Amino acid sequence: MTRIATLIVLLAFSWSASAAYPEKPIRLILGSAAGGSVDVLMRILAQQLSTQMNVQFVIENKPGASFVPATMDVVKAPPDGYTLGYGNIVSLAINRALLPKLPYDVERDLTLVSNCVQVFNMLAVNNDLPVRTVQELVAYAKKNPGKLSFGSPGIGSTGHLSTELFKSLAGIDMVHVAYKGSAPTLQDLMGGQVQVVIDNIPPYLPHVKAGKIRALAVTPGRRSPAIPDLPTMAEAGVKGYEASTWFALFAPADTPQEIVDKLSEETRRILALPDVREKLLSLGAQPSGSTPQELARFVESEIAKWGRVIRSANVTLQ
Repeated sequence: MTRIATLIVLLAFSWSASAAYPEKPIRLILGSAAGGSVDVLMRILAQQLSTQMNVQFVIENKPGASFVPATMDVVKAPPDGYTLGYGNIVSLAINRALLPKLPYDVERDLTLVSNCVQVFNMLAVNNDLPVRTVQELVAYAKKNPGKLSFGSPGIGSTGHLSTELFKSLAGIDMVHVAYKGSAPTLQDLMGGQVQVVIDNIPPYLPHVKAGKIRALAVTPGRRSPAIPDLPTMAEAGVKGYEASTWFALFAPADTPQEIVDKLSEETRRILALPDVREKLLSLGAQPSGSTPQELARFVESEIAKWGRVIRSANVTLQ
C-alpha cells in the first residue's frame, strides 16, 4: 500500500471512530482526593455528561504530588477520547514555573478541551487585627513591615501565590506560613496564629457569617454571588489584582479534533443549564465553559502571570 493510500485509510478510520464516539465508558482522572471540593464539583459535571452523552463517565481519584501523576496518566493514555483529565491553575499553569523537572508540557503533551468552573477566593483576616478594609490592611502592614503572617494551604498553592501577588501590587511585606490544606489554615486564622489568608470561599464563608473571621474582599475580577456585598480586590483599591482557582478538562495530545469539539460543546451546554448553574453557584463555583481555543489562550496567559509571581517572590518547593 502506498503512503498516500495508507494516509487515506488512517484518516477514514479516524473519521469513523470520531463519528461513532462515544461507544464505551470514559475515564475522568482527578488529581484530588475523593470527597473534596474538586471531587464534588467534577462529579456534578461527570454525572451530567453521562446523561447527556448516554455513556458512563468513571471518576478515578489519584491525588498527590502537585497533580503530576494524575496528569501523566492522561499524557500516556491513547488519544481516543476515552481518557480525560481534570486540570487546574496548578497542573496547567503554576507547575510550569514551580517544578524545574516537570515531566509534561501543556502545549506538547495535552489537548485542552474546555474551562469548567471558577472558584472564588476571598481575603480574610483574624478578628483581632484592627482593620476592616483592604486599604486599612495595606496601611497597617506598611506600618508594621514583616510583623504580619499569612497562611496558605501549601507552598505554591493558589492561596500562597495569590497573597504573593497581593504583596507585590500593594507594596507590603508579610511572612508566609505554609499548612497542609485549607482546614488547618482556617483553624489557625481563627486562633490568631496567622492574621491574613487568601483561600477558596466555601470553607471560610460559614465562619465569616458566624463572625469568627472578617472577610475584606474577593479576589477575582467580579463579585461572588455567594457574598455579593464583598468588593473585589480591584474595587477595594488594589488595582490590577485578579486571581482565582479554575478547573478545566483536557485530553491526551493528538486526540481527534472532532472528539475534542464534541466534548467541549457538551460541557458548555451542561454548564449553561439553569439547574446546574444554580447548584455550582451554591457551592461557591462560577460556571465558565469555553472553547478549546479560548482555554488555550487563557492557560497561556495564566502561565505567564504566575511565572512572573513565582520568580518575583523567589518561590521554591525547598
